[in-house]
Amino acid sequence: MDLYLIRHTAVAVAGRCYGHTDVPLADTFAAEAAQLRAKLPDGAPGWRVLSSPAARCCRLAENLWPETAIAEDVRLRELHFGAWENRPWADLPPDELNPWMADFVAQAPPGGEAFEHLHERTGALLAELLAAPAAGPVALVTHAGIVRSLLCHALELPLAQAFQVAVDFASVSGLRHQHGRWEVRFVNR
Repeated sequence: MDLYLIRHTAVAVAGRCYGHTDVPLADTFAAEAAQLRAKLPDGAPGWRVLSSPAARCCRLAENLWPETAIAEDVRLRELHFGAWENRPWADLPPDELNPWMADFVAQAPPGGEAFEHLHERTGALLAELLAAPAAGPVALVTHAGIVRSLLCHALELPLAQAFQVAVDFASVSGLRHQHGRWEVRFVNR
């Protein structure tokens, strides 16, 4: 199974915490989508496309695969930042932010989700995809946190190292599962 992990294009907000919050896309959407399309295999038949329910992901998925049915999957949503959602990072209270920064794997923002819980849901999604492999390539249109988690699964990396992997806007990472193992073909292209 060939699996493509695609991060949404740039957003029109800066310095805000926006995990589950729907935020507007930057004016560069069309150009970024076209550049991303060129990074994907040309003419590969039978794509299976799953998208985060976030509008920034659904719009990209529909743009890249206009003739394909897109399935929304809540397991592809970004980390839930709870009380921090849509607030400037600079305004977050240090007594809340510092413990999370020290251990984002196990600590959750107030009313939010710890990274280890996000990782559990991405693991369940991977297991489901492997149990019923698609005939063609699979694309997951999602967020940086999800891509990092899935790369940790594939590379068997400790979650504490997840943010050592760059995941740019409008980037794609390619994995292949064969002979019971994941092979990372490329990252952040």
